[in-house]
Amino acid sequence: MSKTVKLVPPLTDEEVTALEMGDQVLISGVLYTARDAAHQRLVDLLAAGRELPVDLSGQILYYVGPSPARPGRVIGAAGPTTASRMDTYTPALLAVGLKAMIGKGKRSPEVIAALVQYKAVYLGATGGAGALLAQRIKKAEVVAFPELGPEAVHRLEVEDFPAIVVNDCLGRDLYEEGVRRFARSAGVTR
Repeated sequence: MSKTVKLVPPLTDEEVTALEMGDQVLISGVLYTARDAAHQRLVDLLAAGRELPVDLSGQILYYVGPSPARPGRVIGAAGPTTASRMDTYTPALLAVGLKAMIGKGKRSPEVIAALVQYKAVYLGATGGAGALLAQRIKKAEVVAFPELGPEAVHRLEVEDFPAIVVNDCLGRDLYEEGVRRFARSAGVTR
């Protein structure tokens, strides 16, 4: 049975291992953003033995490239991007302490194995709801790679930012479970 959990990064191993596939989470505190170009730069820095521009230990990365803020707003639309685009880079970031990522769509078997290995989770946010999700963002500032524009690394301060545990640190997958449940209810054998 799923539960609702309030999270405040940085996350501990104990907090992450208590999360189960299907749990709803409300995140308050700091999230960092990163998309493809920023991920490439972060992994390149690690490969070169250099320090990252932000300490990812216990942190959550949100896969988003926010649109520009309208006057009087903190940020523009901030909906999740497809997580699989970051799959190549994810194990290296988990190895340095990243504890959660927020995106949309499935992850590769390699990422799911890395979630188990490093005790981390993948969270899903609702695609197409960028304007609504932006309302949960109280402050936004670029903290690395400003030349990447919307794909720069942002530091977001959020309040009750909603997501759901898609892949927990036991390797369970909400998408796969949904297919199994549908098949059972429809009398389909796989």
